[in-house]
Amino acid sequence: TSLPLLHPDHRQPTLIASYQKLRADWRELTLEMQRLEEENNRIFIDAYGLQDELTPEVPLNEITLTCNPHYRYGGDKRESELEALLLADTLRELVSYAVGCMFGRYSLDKPGLILANQGETLADYLAQVPQPSFPADDDNVIPLLDGDWFPDDITLRFRQFLRVAFGDAHYEDNLPFIEQALNVKSKRNYGLRDYFLGEFYADHVKRYKKRPIYWLFSSPKGSFNALIYMHRYRPDTVSVVLKYLRDYREKLATEKERQAAVSINPASSQGEKTKALKEVDRLAKVLTELEDYERDTLYPLATEQVQMLGGVQVLEEP
Repeated sequence: TSLPLLHPDHRQPTLIASYQKLRADWRELTLEMQRLEEENNRIFIDAYGLQDELTPEVPLNEITLTCNPHYRYGGDKRESELEALLLADTLRELVSYAVGCMFGRYSLDKPGLILANQGETLADYLAQVPQPSFPADDDNVIPLLDGDWFPDDITLRFRQFLRVAFGDAHYEDNLPFIEQALNVKSKRNYGLRDYFLGEFYADHVKRYKKRPIYWLFSSPKGSFNALIYMHRYRPDTVSVVLKYLRDYREKLATEKERQAAVSINPASSQGEKTKALKEVDRLAKVLTELEDYERDTLYPLATEQVQMLGGVQVLEEP
């Protein structure tokens, strides 16, 4: 019905304090479960006279709760490693929930699932959540790009989610806390966008057992990516993705022209000219990739007007 990290019982002024409260409750729950299991063992040992054969003790790694890192991750990891893994997974769940709010699957203003049936629309969402504090995306397409090229880019929208869910006052503390927790491999200059571009969708596919509910459109080298929500899919959804692709190509073409102007501007330093020429070359390759992707994949799909009937794709002639 709600994300544990956002539950009123755990909410604190900052995200880190909220997690610490949640972690303390999880630790208490795990120890209570361990105590109950050991109590049960004592009862059965006493009842059957097995004092010489069995002991009542239950190791922490046998307390089968997912909030118990000793069970969840196992092995011979140090306590610090277990805590880092649990923190990272908890914040991945926060990100996943936030993306659900972006698509209207969830809402910060109402518990439980909101849109979770095939064919539901934004109107269905607004019927349940008339004045959302964090609105669902209007066209069911959320781009994942290397910058804030669109106002509904996934990284930009997550930042907005964080401000709404935890307030503006501690935003500058909350965002680095998330980025540091997600950076389990200690990469340099790692940020939220790196997670979305490099890890989010793999995490999503794993979370939903290879049956993802958010579908990823991605060009061959990943220069263009966009997510859609399966339950809000319509026959014209791919056409909306195509429009994003074309708009993105126009933006990149404009940027390529700007960089070309810098490269020949007498006022530019040699370093600036060299950097601009490299960017012109890079953007030219990206534009070629996107043109090929539109011609070979996205445009043909858009013209097919694929329908969804009972989870089965049905093709119509254009």
